[in-house]
Amino acid sequence: MHIPRYRPALLLGLLLAGTLSSASAQTSPYVTNDTVKGSPLDLGKMWTFDNPPNAFFQKTYKFNADQKWFDEARLAALRFADYCSASFVSANGLVMTNHHCARESGTAVTRKGEDLNATGFFAKTLAEERKVDGLFVDQLVKIEDITKQVQEAVAKAGTEAQAQLQAREQVFTAVKQQYGSKADWQGLELQTITFYNGGRYALYGFKRYSDVRLVFMPELQLGFFGGDPDNFTYPRYALDCSFFRVYDNGKPLQTTHFFKFNPDGIRENEPIFVIGNPGRTERLKTVAELEFDRDLQTPATIQLIKNRSAALQAYNATAKSDSILNEIFSYENSLKAYNGQLAGLRDPALMARKVTFEQRFQADAKAKNLPAEQLNTWNAIASNTAQLRSLFRDANYLAPSERTMGELLTFANVLTQYGQLAATRPQDAERARSLVVTPNIVSMKLEEGYLAAHLTEALAGLGSDDPYVKAALTGPDGKQQTPAQAAAYLIKSSKLNDPAFVSDLAVRGGAINSSSDPLLALARIGFQRYLTAARQARQIAQQQEVLRSQLGRMLYDVYGTAVPPDATFSLRINDGVVKGYAYNGTVAPIKTTFAGLYDRNYSFNDKAPWNLPARWKNPPAALLKEPMCFISTNDIIGGNSGSPMINKNREAVGLVFDGNIESLPGEFIFVPDANRSISVHAGGIIAAMRYIYKADRLITELLGTEAGKTANVRK
Repeated sequence: MHIPRYRPALLLGLLLAGTLSSASAQTSPYVTNDTVKGSPLDLGKMWTFDNPPNAFFQKTYKFNADQKWFDEARLAALRFADYCSASFVSANGLVMTNHHCARESGTAVTRKGEDLNATGFFAKTLAEERKVDGLFVDQLVKIEDITKQVQEAVAKAGTEAQAQLQAREQVFTAVKQQYGSKADWQGLELQTITFYNGGRYALYGFKRYSDVRLVFMPELQLGFFGGDPDNFTYPRYALDCSFFRVYDNGKPLQTTHFFKFNPDGIRENEPIFVIGNPGRTERLKTVAELEFDRDLQTPATIQLIKNRSAALQAYNATAKSDSILNEIFSYENSLKAYNGQLAGLRDPALMARKVTFEQRFQADAKAKNLPAEQLNTWNAIASNTAQLRSLFRDANYLAPSERTMGELLTFANVLTQYGQLAATRPQDAERARSLVVTPNIVSMKLEEGYLAAHLTEALAGLGSDDPYVKAALTGPDGKQQTPAQAAAYLIKSSKLNDPAFVSDLAVRGGAINSSSDPLLALARIGFQRYLTAARQARQIAQQQEVLRSQLGRMLYDVYGTAVPPDATFSLRINDGVVKGYAYNGTVAPIKTTFAGLYDRNYSFNDKAPWNLPARWKNPPAALLKEPMCFISTNDIIGGNSGSPMINKNREAVGLVFDGNIESLPGEFIFVPDANRSISVHAGGIIAAMRYIYKADRLITELLGTEAGKTANVRK
């Protein structure tokens, strides 16, 4: 399930994610002989609508897509809130996206006595369509290149990283004000978009629709059939779809920009296109940066997610909370995703491809006679890496966060900072005193689980001889405890959950610095180390951001629009073909059918997460042969969820919802050999509506009046 992925609070929270590098790739251990191919298209095929890939489509598929084709595709596509993609699929404002994108909206419109996760939802009439408060969809209607303004301002700012970044932000603010006052831009939502890490910039204007109503959503058992075990796998059997409608002045929006539905529009080896908003890729990262991810960042992220998920599962065994269960799903989804990425980073063949491309890129840049300062970018990134590696342990394992070390120890770090303020700037401490509030702990059992996980990670990452670890694991009798034992002792012995105790500390200010409370004592050891490392890392991160921008500008100067930029949750179009692949000693078919859904249900004896609702238990025979899902070689990532899959006729033939396990290294490299996108088949959506939900109204709207009548007869 391609949902926006959870990014743990590692190394300054989210501030440094994706900006780190490691040792130079110049002495790479990877074998890069003539059999290893590295291509600019290893960076993917997430083309922008600023520079439509008509020449590439013509060369690759003999398909001449003119400007009107791209304009209509862009205007029919939507961004669903700030986390998914969607599209118009009828002239009456009907919007299609994934079930997992709609789940929150379904919860929002659930009425007393209802459980839409269990029953699904279908509005039989317009009057029954339910408005989702706060939900919006955005349509990209204006694009303006602002590269020249930004790059000129950055050049004038000098060589200091912070000054360059500030200059860029000032231009962003100025162009929004400038264009926001123009008649043809007024009323639009304006957003600055960065491409090639700063090689190009654009201003996008979105028309926002805020009256969005739920029309159709299947049951959770169908939308997320197979649950986490089936996530990122294929063959797949999930009806991961939902439909909404945009209203304008209280009536369904009338639009000419939409994808006509074609329930029989895919053919093996024929081109197919995904239009959506891929969230983030990091394919322009240097080999040095990827080595850092492989050695430090990604393994630490995996351990954090694994431990937090385990703590939540232990807590939820008795709490039985749906919100906690959803959080566990999110962790498990991320865990599988990061494990797949790590497997890719540890794959010598994939890393060899990155080395080969990097060497080719350096040679091509040198042949372009680019300035020496630019050509030194790789070495500069690698030089910063050595410092970041030395800072990683303290900046990562001592970083205070409720999700990394629990609320009480995080609060102890906050109090430590307040104590320092009281000792050095008492007037400022006086003003900040009202912010010193005892955290509201929902579950001490969960709190203990988070703290135990933190101590486990600190022990592994910092070592048993580290002063912080020694202090944490030394019991009252002077003997070493396990992380679990230490967590139980620390929480039991601390008074930081006592408002009166905390209030007294805050009033006396400096008392914090001498308090014997065990959590405060631990925070005093770790916090200053974290702060020192974090400040240095933040400065280096700013330098890295400028260097990555320089690298992106080189990429654009050398290859132009022949190579698309990394994903930035901005609208893209990417191409692929419908194609099977070899897996598990056999061959994956290009499509699955409803018969496979029932086989999986029967094989697991109707047990969760392969159970089915009552109305699905006795299907008509005609349903079993209908297509359900299909695969293609398209390049997607989290954020593409809900993207329409269209053919050359701009017909909606499917709905993207996931990728296979082999696609997970797509975070840093696109290799279409076994990479597959997984979509709900348009024919499967119609079949489910026809045979199970009796959603005649939607069938008629999606297929047209005459086709809808035929469909009704066929049922």
